[in-house]
Amino acid sequence: MALLCACGSTPPPQPTKPAQADPTQMVAAVRAAAGNGEGELAVQPLRDPMVEDLRQQAVKLEQQKQYADAAAALDKALAITPDDPAVLQERAEAALLLKDFAGAEQRARRAYEIGAKVGPLCRRHWATVRAVRYAANDGAGAAEANKQLAACKVAALERF
Repeated sequence: MALLCACGSTPPPQPTKPAQADPTQMVAAVRAAAGNGEGELAVQPLRDPMVEDLRQQAVKLEQQKQYADAAAALDKALAITPDDPAVLQERAEAALLLKDFAGAEQRARRAYEIGAKVGPLCRRHWATVRAVRYAANDGAGAAEANKQLAACKVAALERF
């Protein structure tokens, strides 16, 4: 009798892992999450000219789909200014393109820790964490990152 019951029931469906997100789509979503920053507080530090050159070089290399070389240029920039949240975030995005999700999350979280915690760059930090958490099937982690992302929007001070 037990054998008949076992044959007549279907096993519960096994959870399936969703297809891995395309890294270029992940980076596009991270950058889109920043928005345009209009009407809100955003901190823009002065840049070392050598660091700025390396950042521009990384942009060009990324456009040419030379992701490892872009990451290397950003690593050189970080050797000059290791605590620059914008460069750390750009390096986190380069890590996404290289499918180094752990490195991307670690850099984005570090950039948030040392950064202004408001504005478009802050949203990019948390959008990176959210993307990595989604890729890891961590819905709770993605939801928490989304909550943090929303908290990054702070209106600019009124000037009298």
